[in-house]
Amino acid sequence: MNNVTNPKKPLRLNVGFLMNAPIGYNRDFDFYFPKYVDDDLIITELEGLAKVGRTPQGLIVQGNFSGKTRFECVRCLTDYEHALKWEFTELFAFKQENVTESNLLVPEDAHINLEPLVREFALLEFPIKPLCRLDCKGLCMECGQNLNENDCGHRQEIDSPFSALKNLLEKSQDSDDTQ
Repeated sequence: MNNVTNPKKPLRLNVGFLMNAPIGYNRDFDFYFPKYVDDDLIITELEGLAKVGRTPQGLIVQGNFSGKTRFECVRCLTDYEHALKWEFTELFAFKQENVTESNLLVPEDAHINLEPLVREFALLEFPIKPLCRLDCKGLCMECGQNLNENDCGHRQEIDSPFSALKNLLEKSQDSDDTQ
């Protein structure tokens, strides 16, 4: 296993030695970054393993990564740390005729950059509606109190599409009682 330590381009791998290796030969590359920053993406404790193997068509990269990032809960608006875990398998082709739909080629300098793949697959793991926990109670609609921390005493009426039917039922029962 190789530890990757290039600080300027930490996810760029020199795979020149694999170009003429026998088919089936592979090498593991370990990654660990206490804090990984790429434009608007910040991942802490990013760690991973990239296995690069030689095939007749090119170099197959199997990545397995994990890390943590911060989100704001959509219910209570508090920041929380969210664990991410993702993996990918992509082919860096030797020739244009072997390129897959990901359109990756081994560059002439034999340095492949995993940064776009790590970024893309990490973003796919982001939740659409981030929740600090599954049973998050959210904020009071009247006073704004975080209901996970304290109960403010206000009772929330749930606006349901069936509330109009409930009102009709109550009116019907009231008219039956008066007769």
